[in-house]
Amino acid sequence: MIRVIIADLTTMADVVGLIPAAGRGKRIAPLPCSKELYPIGFRRDAHGDLRPEVASAHLLDKFRRAGITRTFVILREGKWDIPAYFGDGRNVGVDLAYVVIEGSIGPPDTLDRAYPFVAGQRVAFGFPDILFGPDDVFTRLLEHQRTTDAHIVLGCYPAHDVRQLDMLDIDPHGAIRAVHLKPQTSSLVFSWICAVWSAEFSLFLHEHVERERATHARNAQAYSGIDPQGDLPVGAVIKAAVEHGLRVHGVTFPDETFIDIGTPANLILALKAKVNLDIDPA
Repeated sequence: MIRVIIADLTTMADVVGLIPAAGRGKRIAPLPCSKELYPIGFRRDAHGDLRPEVASAHLLDKFRRAGITRTFVILREGKWDIPAYFGDGRNVGVDLAYVVIEGSIGPPDTLDRAYPFVAGQRVAFGFPDILFGPDDVFTRLLEHQRTTDAHIVLGCYPAHDVRQLDMLDIDPHGAIRAVHLKPQTSSLVFSWICAVWSAEFSLFLHEHVERERATHARNAQAYSGIDPQGDLPVGAVIKAAVEHGLRVHGVTFPDETFIDIGTPANLILALKAKVNLDIDPA
């Protein structure tokens, strides 16, 4: 049963960013820092000086451009370099707060630890180790959510390896008809990379994760068939939302791409993509 929570959709005041940063980065370990802080390029600061750009700043900048000024970062113990680097967020133009957790059965569980702070608000969500465009992606997702009253709106991108991604069956009006979790083959085109959602979806995620924690307690390998690391994936919650009749929509970005820096090969691609050879370092 989904209980209705009414939120004001006319302003950005009810929108809060959520960033899961509790992972151990096993695919790319060892690193000298949290992968969310790995330098992937350079940027000019407010004074025109050249500064390194870390991976997660890419996502925070997109939040800022959409007028999302408050964000919770969910950390595991030991990843203290992230709050040490960003502090309260003034250096990236976003107010940051941190939720510290001890363990998690997967990203949905990590996100749910912030539920007491985001209940009743809209959420903008992205992974801090994935680079993607366009700059106004969250503005467009939030506008679609406002005009359609969808419970969740996904940012959808052409998939480059369906075996590693959740493939989406999208109707001509943007409604998601089905979610296929990391299929071996697929004729579908789009996967999802980021999302915005309503207070109703936050409640759905909260209740879904509570049930899945009980499943995981009985069988720690419960998700090994759908995730290489045995985690409960966010896609599984989105799939359940579709099957429970929630309004799940997608906005497609057919000319955009994305890079997950969580593997050595993709980190190399990201570094090549982000280095601006036109920058004069002098």
